[in-house]
Amino acid sequence: MDTPPLSGLDSDSEDSLVTDKELQNAFSRGLLKPGLNVVLEGPKKAANDVNGLKQCLAEFKRDLEWVERLDVTLSPVPEISGPQSTAQNKDQKAVDPEDDFQREMSFYRQAQAAVLAVLPRLHQLKVPTKRPTDYFAEMAKSDQQMQKIRQKLQAKQAAMEKSEKAKQLRALRKYGKKVQTEVLQKRQREKKHMMNAIKKYQKGISDKLDFLEGDQKPVARGSKEGPKGQQTKKGPNAKRRYKNQKFGFGGKKKGSKWNTRESYDDVSSFRAKKAHGKGLRKPGKKGSNKRPGKRTREKMKSRAR
Repeated sequence: MDTPPLSGLDSDSEDSLVTDKELQNAFSRGLLKPGLNVVLEGPKKAANDVNGLKQCLAEFKRDLEWVERLDVTLSPVPEISGPQSTAQNKDQKAVDPEDDFQREMSFYRQAQAAVLAVLPRLHQLKVPTKRPTDYFAEMAKSDQQMQKIRQKLQAKQAAMEKSEKAKQLRALRKYGKKVQTEVLQKRQREKKHMMNAIKKYQKGISDKLDFLEGDQKPVARGSKEGPKGQQTKKGPNAKRRYKNQKFGFGGKKKGSKWNTRESYDDVSSFRAKKAHGKGLRKPGKKGSNKRPGKRTREKMKSRAR
């Protein structure tokens, strides 16, 4: 079955084709130029309504005294310093608007000129120009806004105090760990010193029992002073003395058992009986505890029966 085409789509495509053809024809005639084609409106006519402006001015204009208005139109104060001050005073419009410093200085000098011109007039009119000590001015911001600002500042201060406390706690934890490690190391040193003192006492190197008293601190290794503040005598320590007593007082060790000509010729200490268990034995004489032979033992058994 053939479905009929949609009329709406066909009409849109036909309109687009027509518009495209129209644009192509206009471009071929030279009516269109390359780029965006925007409908231009005519220039707006400036209306200089003098009467309307005067009417508006009359509506909001008020004839007030100068004290109520305090308006002054003056040129900036001339610069005194510098050789080029006269040239600058003559040409006040030579301020570069792009130069921030020069622009702000022109504003400052203009305000200064206004103050110098207005103060004498205010004094003539007996208008006070100084703020009294009990002056009360209403704040520009409301109490609610100031309360929000105060709460924000308090929250910020509380956060800063919290962070400082956290930093202090971390520092205290680090210090506590350091102190704890130092205490443990000190206990280990004391224990090691006590074990060494016990070993020395067991071996007989030392006869002191000071290590049993816990209040006394062990004497440092590098200290040369004794318990009474006297300097100890220089010499071998207890361990060295014990080894000297047990093994000798040192001397030449290497080659001490080598034979020399004198030792080779000296045979006075030689004993034949002691030389490797061998010596001169008399024939026929046997040892008293020698075991009898097998046949002898059998004969002895038969006699006993």
